[in-house]
Amino acid sequence: MSDSLYDALAAELTDTVWLDTALETVSRQPSAIARLFPAAGRQCGRWMLTSLPGWAVDDAARVLLLTALPEEASTEVASLYRYGDAAEKRAVLRALPLLPVPAAVVTPILLDALRTNDTRLVAAALGSTLDRPAAARHLTAAAWRQGVLKAVFMQLPLADVADLDERADGEFATMLAGLVQERAAAGRAMTADATDLLRRLEERVT
Repeated sequence: MSDSLYDALAAELTDTVWLDTALETVSRQPSAIARLFPAAGRQCGRWMLTSLPGWAVDDAARVLLLTALPEEASTEVASLYRYGDAAEKRAVLRALPLLPVPAAVVTPILLDALRTNDTRLVAAALGSTLDRPAAARHLTAAAWRQGVLKAVFMQLPLADVADLDERADGEFATMLAGLVQERAAAGRAMTADATDLLRRLEERVT
């Protein structure tokens, strides 16, 4: 998976000297990621990749840097998320499905992202990366329900939420129906994908 991400990024860079050097450095000296990770936007660029919708150059570069870390360097992942700006936090979230990082590291990062009001972080926490199982599989059912309900409230595209129909249960359907009623009472419409989801969930029990 990281090979395809590298190819997509390399195809749009003028050269890959900085990136290749950074990847090699991180693989040998994991602590170097503390300075290389924030520098990715400045060194590689921040425009959107044409071959990967929704991904910027710095997203891809940072995810690749994380995949270059040795397996025992998972503490670096938590630190980069904790001290990063929004773009850096999103890259960590997108990289989580690609990393051999234990649930004890992954779950606090996801929960923090879902507590924010940043749509980019909420979407990244609930989505999958390059067809890998979503990091959100580490969330408890209760935490996942609250996260998806927040995504609905923020009007994020539900098609981007991984394992939505598989994990949405009766309790979530009740919570979603309550939100629909609240918004209707306030004269606010729900997005079409949210009402479609509620319809599908209701059809399961009829």
